[in-house]
Amino acid sequence: MTNLEKYYNKFHEEHRLTTRHGQVEFLTSLHFINECIQNLNNKSNIKILDIGAGTGRYSVELCHQGHDVTAVELVKHNLDILRAKHENIKTWQGNATNRHFLEDNTFDITLLFGPMYHLHGNENKVKALKEAIRVTKNNGFILVAYVMNEYSVISYCFKEHKWNEVEQKGGLTADFHTICTEEDLYDYVRLDDINLINDMAGINRKKIISADGPSDYMRRELNEMSEQEFEAFIRFHLANCQRPELVGAGSHTVDILINSK
Repeated sequence: MTNLEKYYNKFHEEHRLTTRHGQVEFLTSLHFINECIQNLNNKSNIKILDIGAGTGRYSVELCHQGHDVTAVELVKHNLDILRAKHENIKTWQGNATNRHFLEDNTFDITLLFGPMYHLHGNENKVKALKEAIRVTKNNGFILVAYVMNEYSVISYCFKEHKWNEVEQKGGLTADFHTICTEEDLYDYVRLDDINLINDMAGINRKKIISADGPSDYMRRELNEMSEQEFEAFIRFHLANCQRPELVGAGSHTVDILINSK
């Protein structure tokens, strides 16, 4: 069993996107998934692939919307939960860099909402993205989520007072980019890194958004909000999540790509 599988066997993935800060990420990402659906040339029998589907938060919602959903998940524990939720979702156990069991040019929309967090180095990330390109139809959309460098430095090094520990093990460059190894569960990126990955994979961006904005920095405040205040916060975030000065500052970014082959 890999370290990643051990982690997700213990981590409450099912709970994460139901918290207030998790809802910001989920509702924002779903908003832009649905925007992509509306921008498809052919809106009949839409096929969606969810790579790194976890316990199926997005797969189940999109299946409930009436779409043909296929989910791929590496961790069997997560996959078992997903399969128990919805019998109409096609499921495969597999990783993001090799999906030989899926045919070329099959899906209208492909989601990579998790694999890029854990794949180390540009080579592996590009391989996963190229696999997504392969299975996505021409003029289809690929949405790719990343965990961002600055959030990790602020929250772990400074908020959790781990600066000395990270410095001693050589975990940061001179300009504070994290240096992650295969032993680390996560691999953090900056916008420059994402741009390079796209260039290496040969794909163009439609737009890029901050999936959660400031929400991970203000979990307590979000939990204290009334429903009315929280709804207003969601409106605020959706109105501002594409602003370039905010995109790299949150914990999660979603890169929305168009597959023009």
